[in-house]
Amino acid sequence: MDVTTLAEVSGNVNTLGYGLATLGPGLGLGILIGKTIEGMARQPEVAGQLRATMFLGVAFVEVLALLGLVAGFLFS
Repeated sequence: MDVTTLAEVSGNVNTLGYGLATLGPGLGLGILIGKTIEGMARQPEVAGQLRATMFLGVAFVEVLALLGLVAGFLFS
């Protein structure tokens, strides 16, 4: 194997790694938003509080996706 082939394989592995890293935040967002909507349907009087808490949770979950992206660039 020459150097260019190793670089191509390394790039493909980094892309695959970031693709797998997006699964966690994607699942997390789905569960978080789904449970918030379920909570709003069960108790509409706390919808504002649930929405505010959901946005905070969404921010933390999105940080995980950004960490995966940055880690892909750092370790390439």
